[in-house]
Amino acid sequence: MSTKKTIFITGASSGFGRALAIAALEAGHTVVGTVRGDSAKRELEALNPARMFGRILDVTEFDTIDGVVAEVEASVGPIDVLVNNAGYGHEGVLEESPLNEMQRQFDVNVYGAVAVTKALLPYMRKRRRGQIINITSMGGFITLPGIAYYCGSKFALEGISEVLYKELKPFNIAVTAVAPGSFRTDWAGRSMVRTARSIADYDTLFDPIRKAREEKSGKQLGDPAKAAKAILTVIGSDNPPAHLLLGTDALTLVREKLASYAAEIDAWEEVTRSTDG
Repeated sequence: MSTKKTIFITGASSGFGRALAIAALEAGHTVVGTVRGDSAKRELEALNPARMFGRILDVTEFDTIDGVVAEVEASVGPIDVLVNNAGYGHEGVLEESPLNEMQRQFDVNVYGAVAVTKALLPYMRKRRRGQIINITSMGGFITLPGIAYYCGSKFALEGISEVLYKELKPFNIAVTAVAPGSFRTDWAGRSMVRTARSIADYDTLFDPIRKAREEKSGKQLGDPAKAAKAILTVIGSDNPPAHLLLGTDALTLVREKLASYAAEIDAWEEVTRSTDG
C-alpha cells in the first residue's frame, strides 16, 4: 500500500493547520484543508493546485459537516487521516467570563472536533483503517489562572481522544492526542478571545499573566514547522502513541504536574482507602 495519504485538516488557514498542510504537501501527501472563507480557500489551494483541496467549513455548523465529508470522500478520495486542528484560545478569569464564551469555546474545541470525527468514522470503520489526530494542548494536562474555559475544553478533548483510542483499536483506526506547548502561532495573538477585566480582586494574580502572554506572543520557543514534521512522524508510524507532547516546555510542565499529582495521591492515600467496605 502506498505511503502517500489523503489528510483532512480542519482549521488549515493558519498556525499548526497551515504548517501541517505545507509539510504534508512537501512529503507528497494529498491534503484537504478546511477554512472559513473564499479568500483563505484560494490562498490554501495555491500552495499546490494538484494536491491541495480547500473546503469551506465552520466546525460549529454541525449540520453541514456530514455533507462536506461525503463530498470529499466522493470527489477527492478516501480520507486516510483526520487532523482535528480547528480551535482557539479563550483567556479570562472564570468569575469574569460570561457563560456564552465558555459555550463558544467548547463548541469549537470539543463539539467541532467530535462532530467531524463522527462524520468520518463510518467510512474509516468500513475500510478497517484510518488515523485520527486531535490537536489538544499542554493545557489539557496543566493549568494556569485565566484560561479555565480553554483548559476545560482541552482536558475534555484529551479524555475523549483516549476513549476513542480504545474504541477504535479493533477497527485498525489509530487515535493520537497531540498536546503542544508554547509555539509561534496566532494562539496568543489575534486568534485569542480575551474577556474584559471587571473585578479588581483578581488584578494582582492575573494582570501579570496576561501581560507576559501578550509580550511573549510570537517569540515562543516552539516552531510550527517542526511541530508539523513531528505530526507527520506520527502519521507515518506503525504504532502511534495515544498521547504525544510537543515542546520542551510541555514536557517539563507535564512531568512536574504528574509528579505533584502522584505525591498528593500518596499523601491522601489513607483517606482514599478509608471509603471501602
